[in-house]
Amino acid sequence: MNRNSVRKIRASIRARYLKVDTATVADVLDVLGLRDQGLAPQFAPYPANAGTMGGWAYTLRGKMTRYAGEGDPRKMRAVDGVGPGEIAVWSGEGRGVCFFGELIALGMKRRGCAGALVDGGIRDIEWIRRQRFPVYARYRTPVQSIGRWRVTAWQVPVELPGATSRRVRVNPGDFVLADTDGVIVVPERIALRALAEAERLTAREIRIRRDLGRGASLEDVLKKYGHV
Repeated sequence: MNRNSVRKIRASIRARYLKVDTATVADVLDVLGLRDQGLAPQFAPYPANAGTMGGWAYTLRGKMTRYAGEGDPRKMRAVDGVGPGEIAVWSGEGRGVCFFGELIALGMKRRGCAGALVDGGIRDIEWIRRQRFPVYARYRTPVQSIGRWRVTAWQVPVELPGATSRRVRVNPGDFVLADTDGVIVVPERIALRALAEAERLTAREIRIRRDLGRGASLEDVLKKYGHV
């Protein structure tokens, strides 16, 4: 399968994921035995109305470290590799510093990047909002990373703080979905299977809301549809 065909398939899957929610996907992953795929509640949308974010993980790993110089050339090289429909997943347990701001966000957006998931800080939030570039991060801060935090690797497995486990592993190509309920990571190997089931449950929830809206009792709904 050529690269264009793969991109079209991934774009189609991504578009379908954006029509389901993280809660439904989390329920599906529970049934599939993947019970620790949710990220820590500290990950929040910036700006607050960033909305749903979804895409294939493009991973970057870094660490807090003091260094001399005016920038981090490895960060620039790493960012250059992000592609259409991907989410830039920044790992490295940032403490008090931002991993990127408006200019890097704009550069990623122009490459087709669908958003960023940041295990650290973000700044230039108002400018990023104007670009309609969704970001989910652990905190906000005006303090830059230059001289304090640097990229050490990219497109490698990374780990982020989890909701029900200490860490959640994110591999390049896993699917990241984020919305007002939080962030969930779907391993690439079961992304399509999980999506199909999430779509089935979403359709059932729509029917349940319709029945409740027409006056059905919760007891009637549970008898008809089972656990929801």
